[in-house]
Amino acid sequence: MTDEKIQRINELARKSKTPEGLTESEKAEQLKLRNEYRQSIVSNLSSQLDHCSIVDEKGNVIKKVKKKS
Repeated sequence: MTDEKIQRINELARKSKTPEGLTESEKAEQLKLRNEYRQSIVSNLSSQLDHCSIVDEKGNVIKKVKKKS
């Protein structure tokens, strides 16, 4: 997700709070950008979790088991 897209999300959010609100095309753009942002967050978090391991109380390192899709 680029900084320009995040700025556009914020711009649309600010405009939606004004009395004139958003047009239908702006609402569609906002939804598309928000979904793209959410997907980026989920992807980044999944990547981080894939590289984590757990250490139990005995000091054994347990690799994370990948979930089945």
